Formats: sequence, C-alpha cells, structure tokens
Amino acid sequence: MAMPRAVVFGEALTDIVQGAPGHWQGYPGGAPWNVARGLSLLGVPSAFAGSISRDSLGDEIAWQSEAAGLDMAFIQRADTDPLVAIVASSRPPRYFFAGESDLHFDAAALPTGWLDAAQLCHFSCISLARQPLGERLVAIARQARAAGKCISYDPNWRNLMDDAYRQRTFPTMVALADVIKLSDEDLRQIYPGLDEQHALAELRGLNATAQILFTRGEHGMVLHTTDGCFEQPAIRVQVADTVGAGDASMAGWLASGLLGISDLQERLRFSAACASVSCSHAGAHAPTMAEVQALLAANG
Repeated sequence: MAMPRAVVFGEALTDIVQGAPGHWQGYPGGAPWNVARGLSLLGVPSAFAGSISRDSLGDEIAWQSEAAGLDMAFIQRADTDPLVAIVASSRPPRYFFAGESDLHFDAAALPTGWLDAAQLCHFSCISLARQPLGERLVAIARQARAAGKCISYDPNWRNLMDDAYRQRTFPTMVALADVIKLSDEDLRQIYPGLDEQHALAELRGLNATAQILFTRGEHGMVLHTTDGCFEQPAIRVQVADTVGAGDASMAGWLASGLLGISDLQERLRFSAACASVSCSHAGAHAPTMAEVQALLAANG
C-alpha cells in the first residue's frame, strides 16, 4: 500500500447522544476522523493519525476506518478509557468529554517515511486543546511546515477551548496554515463581540496569505484569498441532520485540490456538494465520490 498523501491528526471518539429522555445512542465521530474518512472516500490516499481505545468502542472506530480505506498503520491503540462525548442535548447544545485514549498518541510511533510521502497535514478540534496532545500536534505541524507540506487547520470550536487556547494555540496554528476553515459559529466564539467583517480582518492579520474557507451553514460558504472572495450557495437537499457537514466540506475542499481541480469556484461547488450529501444522511456521514458526482449532476 502506498503511503498516504494526506495525514489527518487529532481525535476519534464516540458521541453518546441522548434522543428521548433516557434513550442514548453511540456514534463514532470526531472532526479529524470525519475529515480523514471523507478524504479517503473521495479518492485521496489518506490516514488518520491518532490513538483510540482497545475495547468495543475503539474496535468500531477501527472497523469503520478500515472500511473507509484509511491507512491503518497510523492508528494507535491504548489500553485506557475511550474518549467519548456525552451529548445530553443538541438544541441547545449541552455536552462534555470523558476518557483519555486520544492523549496516548505517540508521534515517534508514526510509520517511517510518512512525512516525505505526505502532501497535506490537517489539524482540528479538541485534540489541540487537550494536553499534552495539543503540544505534540503543534510540534508536528511545525515540522510539516518546515518540510514544505501543505497545512490545513479547522478550529472547530468546542467548550474545552479557553482563553489560553484562544491566545496561544489558535494564533500559532493560524500562522502555520495554508488553508484555514472555520464556521460562522467558530468566528463568534473566537472573536466575541466583533462582527463578521472585523473578525475576519483580525484573522487575516494573523496570516496574510492563507486561503480562508468560511462556512455559513444553509447560507453557503465564502472563500477568501489574496485575489479576492468567491461565494458558493448551499446546494439544497432534504436535510436529515447537519452533524459532520463542516467536516465533509473541509474534506471536499482539500480533496478537490489534491485530485487536480484547479478552478476555485469549481472546488467550492464540490465542497458544498460534499456538505449537502452529508446533511442528507443521519450522523456524520462521509460522502463518497459517486454521491457527490450524482448531486452535482442533478444540480447542473
């Protein structure tokens, strides 16, 4: 098996979601893992680099990783409690995290030669806010940047991210990134009190050249580049839920570039189609190339 072109670092976890009172359901997830699966299913040889538990919850994540075609040499297993997100309510969102399997990730155990082969390294979500894992991942991002690899970053704001994250980790990752993806909700959390225009100006002040993919849910997305802004409306589908839509759009944006699509507007449309395919399924569905092409064809 060829070494992966894209390596996604961070957490994979199990969402334990309460539907009706007293009724709970588990779903494998985690933003980085969702992006890794999305990249692979869209045709980019990819890996998820993270640590998962050696139990039934970890087994399910491993099985779905293999089914998605991820390079399993990058997934580490730990004899410890699984990382879970306990989601008591989705509207309004009420959740907390438990477990520590992600914290056992060991950068020294990555396959030999991975950095030489990789073109893209992606980082996101709570893995960067959980120590000592966060510091290890920032070090990998610096190493990859020094090696000339493309770095992408999605803060994917969660309640674990405090002022220390906002003031230190966030600006560090923004400065390292070639591609920054964030949602309107992320922007409100990171820059409280600022309107969208001024918040984006603050972000651009940290990195003058990165592509900024700004998503607005049902209102579509905007790509900010040094050459200007490109807008893409959402592609309408029957929505099952929006879980994982942002991760699917990130996977679509990154995959389109690695697959040789150069036109930015075409890449935005591809990314939007990935998000819409995900929304048409319950849970954090990772879209396949066939599903995305079918939706694009149906929408002319």
